[in-house]
Amino acid sequence: MSLTDNARTVEIFLVEDNPGDVFLTKKAFQKARIANHIHVAPDGETALDMLFKRGEYENYVTPDIILLDINLPKKNGKQVLEEIKTDEVLRRIPVVILTSSKAEKDVAETYDLQASSYIVKPVDLYKFHEIVSAIENFWFSVVVLPYDPTR
Repeated sequence: MSLTDNARTVEIFLVEDNPGDVFLTKKAFQKARIANHIHVAPDGETALDMLFKRGEYENYVTPDIILLDINLPKKNGKQVLEEIKTDEVLRRIPVVILTSSKAEKDVAETYDLQASSYIVKPVDLYKFHEIVSAIENFWFSVVVLPYDPTR
């Protein structure tokens, strides 16, 4: 059963330090056919605090999917990905790398760390919307994601 067969709202966690990219991503998901909430962390440390429900984030909802940039302040995306994938609960969450880096080394390293997919952010606004639409269609309509009722 995909999330579209389920009547609940999709929880999306965007880890992105660029306010322009945050704005574009939110706008693109506003046009989505699926009800969603987007939670944003501006750096790697905050992302991990939110995911591990530390401090002020103790009531944070566990996301259905994580969109993770590589180039982040405090802790980079690779470090965040590594911590996610070593946790017994969080490792089940798909992590889509959404970054401007085209470096083969970054692609290989993130897949080695168990990234679910690697997408290079386009500079063209229309193409960016197409990518978000593809993420929505694939991850929320085609793929069956694990459901955690304790979210």
